[in-house]
Amino acid sequence: MADTNAAFENDRRRISRLVQARWLLFAGGLLCILFAWLEPQRAPFALGGFVALVGVALFFPRRTLSAPVRGVMASHNQVWPDTSIKAITEALGYPAYILDADAVLRHTNARAEQAFGPARAGDPISYKFRRPEIMRLIDEAVASGSRAELEYNEQVPQERWYAVSVSPIPLASASRRPAFFLLSFFDLTEAKRSEQMRSDFIANASHELRTPLASLRGFIETIQGPAAKDPETITKFLGLMLEQAERMSRLIDDLLSLSRIEMKSHMRPQGVVDLAELLRQVINMLEPLSANLGVKITLSLSDKKLPVRGDRDELIQVVENLVENACKYGQSGGKVVVSANRVPAGSSSLPGQIEVSIRDFGPGIAAEHLPRLTERFYRVDVASSREKQGTGLGLAIVKHILNRHSSRLAVSSVPGEGATFAFRLPIER
Repeated sequence: MADTNAAFENDRRRISRLVQARWLLFAGGLLCILFAWLEPQRAPFALGGFVALVGVALFFPRRTLSAPVRGVMASHNQVWPDTSIKAITEALGYPAYILDADAVLRHTNARAEQAFGPARAGDPISYKFRRPEIMRLIDEAVASGSRAELEYNEQVPQERWYAVSVSPIPLASASRRPAFFLLSFFDLTEAKRSEQMRSDFIANASHELRTPLASLRGFIETIQGPAAKDPETITKFLGLMLEQAERMSRLIDDLLSLSRIEMKSHMRPQGVVDLAELLRQVINMLEPLSANLGVKITLSLSDKKLPVRGDRDELIQVVENLVENACKYGQSGGKVVVSANRVPAGSSSLPGQIEVSIRDFGPGIAAEHLPRLTERFYRVDVASSREKQGTGLGLAIVKHILNRHSSRLAVSSVPGEGATFAFRLPIER
């Protein structure tokens, strides 16, 4: 078998040399034909010369070939392309490792080191990944010589999901059994989290609608049954039914509002809005509510006019939601401070920003709740939120509107000292 392979390799090299010398042979053949035509009696000499030229091409010493030709031949005969495969692996946009058939690590790309930390070439890959399912995946790919895949969930230091695959690396000079394999990790974390958020959203929305519907059904059945001839009970239940219907109406309105905002989230607002005038309008609108709750709203402005680029109706919705929440949940503090101030830019060539902040002096919010406040249907206190007619969507709407305006909501709070909600918008020159 070894002799057959050696003979085959020699024949391949000779054919390769003939191909590389094809122009020389073509020119020599033309000269020989011309010589035979001019000197017919010496045609055998011309044929002998051409045969000698072919022999020289076949057995020409490799060391006398030109540098480019030697480079091409070397690249064809290279068994482990130390530079090409490693360079391709480094160019991949996801973590990847090169393993041999014994599951020994041969190379780690930069993305893998960033995601999972450094690994030393020459160590078994089991030193890096001790999960049995990954080792079984590698054994399956090595045994079958084909691609194998699975989903991998990592809990530490934070929960992440990966699609893991092990693929054989085909090399032209390798034997039938693959000698090297590519272990790659595709990050599915964002897709999984989005899927979970959608699932939670549907479950929460269904729950929020089911509760008032169940109440309405119970009231109707009571009115139709035992309380059919009790005017006082009917009047009481009709008031409760109206309250539940209004709750469902608010929830549906918020859902529709959130859906509209998400549909145009990729479109940047083109209008110019005076934030100073907008804040005055919102505070005037909420004066009846604040008076009813016993909360005083004060406004502080750094300038009479604070122009920004934005959608007026959406910014009114942002400020209204934040001020209304401050009045309701910070009611015990007795006051809410709304301020808008210019923030200078770091460079004179850039416009500054306007920071709007809404601060209450109520009980505040515990630190563990702050990162989740803008999630849909998330509530710090479910009973308190429902009592204050909250739908759990107000801050989610605020977040999406600010995202459309290239801004974000910043929340800070000290328990017992109130909470501050702030956002910034660039000044419109």
